[in-house]
Amino acid sequence: MTSAGAARIKIGIVGGTGYTGVELLRLLSQHPNAQLTAITSRKEDGMPVADMFPNLRGRVDLCFQTPEKANLDDCDVVFFATPHGVAMSQAESLIKQNVRIIDLAADFRLQDTEVFERWYKMPHSCPAILKESVYGLVELNREKIASAQVIGNPGCYPTTVLLGLAPLIQDGRRLIDTSHIIADCKSGVSGAGRKAEVSTLFSEASDNFKAYGVAGHRHHPEISEQLKLLAGGPVGLLFVPHLVPMIRGMFSTLYARILPEALDTDFQALFEQRYANETFVDVMPAGSLPETRSVRASNHLRIAVHRPDGGDQLVILVTQDNLVKGASGQAVQNMNLMFGLPESTGLDHVAILP
Repeated sequence: MTSAGAARIKIGIVGGTGYTGVELLRLLSQHPNAQLTAITSRKEDGMPVADMFPNLRGRVDLCFQTPEKANLDDCDVVFFATPHGVAMSQAESLIKQNVRIIDLAADFRLQDTEVFERWYKMPHSCPAILKESVYGLVELNREKIASAQVIGNPGCYPTTVLLGLAPLIQDGRRLIDTSHIIADCKSGVSGAGRKAEVSTLFSEASDNFKAYGVAGHRHHPEISEQLKLLAGGPVGLLFVPHLVPMIRGMFSTLYARILPEALDTDFQALFEQRYANETFVDVMPAGSLPETRSVRASNHLRIAVHRPDGGDQLVILVTQDNLVKGASGQAVQNMNLMFGLPESTGLDHVAILP
């Protein structure tokens, strides 16, 4: 354990060449308690990090190393910004050295290994560690995260949907029809990762707008599993993701029908009370229309609650930066909790405008 002003947290990053990796580096390079000690990449072994990411010149003086060269066992915590399957292949050896793990992929998000194997097309190699891992959505699992050894960092879409719906179904509440919830979600192109792919080429993604994963998306079972835990029973969810022609940002529009016995509920007050003490969740004034640019490069998530014509339909608008609160910022938020730091340490960045 550490605290503000105490010894720094020795940090390793596995697979730091993608967008979540560079976001981790950006955030941790400004974190007062972070000591970046190792970052791995087989392909870029020996390359200075600042050569790949010039925004980090003068901030990060590490070079990429192969996993064999990097002394990850000496770290206090290791972040995995890697493809699915990598973290679980190294988790056991790191845990034996008392290293904490925060995985930004899906290895420790789904507790049901059969569901994981169906969606990610690989066997889960450490189900015992999975069973002890904690789903790292701070606003829902704060106490468990603080004492966890392994964190499954939530997906970007699930973060918006779960925080947008939690006040309506948490703690035994029965305010909406949980058998039919619609999540209509949009993400910037960086959500697809930093890789060569035709669908994310400028000529393909620019000046275009499309749905994808309509027949099924990997984040659907993750959202459903967590909603079931919140609601204490099955939840019917229709989830449709879309790709929008912007680099970063996420906007989720959630539709839920109010139950007859809950029509007198003040939903604006309900959301304001639920998130009153949450540093990174901003419930906007009634009638607000949040924009993705209002959270760009910040760890903030903004929510607006609408009830058109005072009827029985709720429309909940949720925005976040998919690379920060939707990925790397949330991972740092988890780390802060795990090491006894104030949750906002190193994360109090104002969003970038324009």
